[in-house]
Amino acid sequence: MGAMLYRMYTPAPPLGDFVHDFWLYDDYVPGHAMDRILPSGTIELVINLRDDEFRIYHPARPERCERFSGALVSGAYGRIFLIDTAEDAAVIGVHFKPGGAFPFLGLPAGELADTHVDLETLWGPPAVELRERLCAAATPGERFRLLEEALVAHLVRPLERHDAVSTALDAFARMDPGSTVRDVARRVGLSHRRFTQVFAAEVGLTPKLYSRIQRFQRVRALARQIPVPDWAHLAVDCAYFDQSHLIRDFLAFSGLSPTEYLRQEHQLRVQRVHVKRNHVPLAS
Repeated sequence: MGAMLYRMYTPAPPLGDFVHDFWLYDDYVPGHAMDRILPSGTIELVINLRDDEFRIYHPARPERCERFSGALVSGAYGRIFLIDTAEDAAVIGVHFKPGGAFPFLGLPAGELADTHVDLETLWGPPAVELRERLCAAATPGERFRLLEEALVAHLVRPLERHDAVSTALDAFARMDPGSTVRDVARRVGLSHRRFTQVFAAEVGLTPKLYSRIQRFQRVRALARQIPVPDWAHLAVDCAYFDQSHLIRDFLAFSGLSPTEYLRQEHQLRVQRVHVKRNHVPLAS
């Protein structure tokens, strides 16, 4: 078995306005059996290049799994789920930007919330053909080209977002004081209910849940940059009511307390263990 291969590719606009990156792993051997996948508010297309299967586990029932084909779409999640790392050894995927997957799905993104679906269910037989061609491709560049061509071929909507969704995504990313769901709905001239419908159809989550996840991801990123985080200050900086509020959200979205998460993060760094984006090893 060779050294791990990891590659990323960012497509040019207009596709690049909706796709954050394509990514590829080969010979990934993490040394642990399962990973927690943390919610990010985004949708992922993932293809297994070795086995025609993925296994997804519920965190409360890790002894049971749902089985999917080797090409699937992971909807936007508002909670953690577990994966079998043995199915993650050789994979390629599309990491969509928030609200970036809906032009390629053929259905509202909200219908995929907190669920996985075989790509064949959305794209039909071409999904099976795509996986076969990706498995046979000789280079990362050829695989990324095949993925790019497949996305363009399966466009079912124009590559443009509803103005209200673009405004909301920008506001939630900046975490402005006036970026509550009600404030943003008022700014874009929609009722709270209509704004929630439009946002969920494109992004896959309600704006309230999406903004909570972005806040969690921001505090997680900031905490990883600070040797000894002051959680009370981070809570204020990231617009939590208080430190207890931060801890509750951290537990809800990672299954760990902030201190437990950083302790594990430090151990992995010391051991020089490569951990994938939004993955957290599940302790045995």
